[in-house]
Amino acid sequence: MTSFSSLMGNQTLLPIIQAETPEQGIAIAQAMANAGLKLVEVVLRTEASLAALKAIKAELPDLIVGAGTVTNEVILRQAIDAGADFIITPAVSERLLGYLADCGLPVLPGVSNTGEILMAREFGYTELKLFPAALSGGAKFLSSISSIFQDIQFCPTGGVTLENKMDFLSLDNVFAVGGTWVAKKDWVESGQWQAITEACVEGNK
Repeated sequence: MTSFSSLMGNQTLLPIIQAETPEQGIAIAQAMANAGLKLVEVVLRTEASLAALKAIKAELPDLIVGAGTVTNEVILRQAIDAGADFIITPAVSERLLGYLADCGLPVLPGVSNTGEILMAREFGYTELKLFPAALSGGAKFLSSISSIFQDIQFCPTGGVTLENKMDFLSLDNVFAVGGTWVAKKDWVESGQWQAITEACVEGNK
């Protein structure tokens, strides 16, 4: 199984797309691709999310496009059917981890505490998303558990900003950070695609 970090390559920013229409999703993804990014996450939080994921895959075939906010088997199957290249969850349960283990795609399970980290590791996952990172102890939490979970690498998401991203990326157990700050809602609504491109360039430095 391909690891999630290998899909990321040298990219340290996991950019998040929340689209209200497929066309909006394509425009956001194109702006991110224009910044040199190779991988994006479409969060399944709107009615148009799955259609947006399909549309991005069709319009930008070289882009690695995954599905986020996967919380149960039904959504997982919908994401796979839409062509998702990888799966990201906001949280874990034993049942969900079982479905993920059988899905055949790279997965980044979301955890928020040591018990969930241990449970995810028992299912074979050593790359995890800390979410919501800012409310789950942030960089101090990740630093403090690094000696306990020496084989675990993290991608913190939730409350990560341009200003604090290096607090996370400077840690040995962090391989990337996720963020919505690179595609602010007002930029999307007003079609400020260049602003998204510039934010992604800065965010991936």
